[in-house]
Amino acid sequence: MRTIRTVWRVVGVGGVGLLLYLSLTPRVVALPPTGGVGGDKIGHAAAYAVLMFWWAQLDSCKPRLATALILLGVVLEFLQGATGYRSFDFGDMAANATGVILGWAMSCAMPNVVQLVDAQLASPRRRE
Repeated sequence: MRTIRTVWRVVGVGGVGLLLYLSLTPRVVALPPTGGVGGDKIGHAAAYAVLMFWWAQLDSCKPRLATALILLGVVLEFLQGATGYRSFDFGDMAANATGVILGWAMSCAMPNVVQLVDAQLASPRRRE
């Protein structure tokens, strides 16, 4: 199970790397239309919710993890404003923080998702 947790962590680091790349690349990723309901804000909230859920599953839903991810969102917004090709947006900061809070709450409510998946992957029946 230790090896599987290492894989989970590597995937989580990859997720943070992807977030950094997508936040700071000159190419803006087009999101599907949402019918006029702040599509990019939904994208921000979803990305941060997934990352928060992922890492909270690995590190026992610690509040300092949520604080760190919210701070990452704030720092990335300032960095975007400094790039000259991306824009700074308080709304994005709010969406990022909302996503973190949602991901944290979901992970605290369902703290054993990683253990359940690990158990399924390690199950002898699965190997047959």
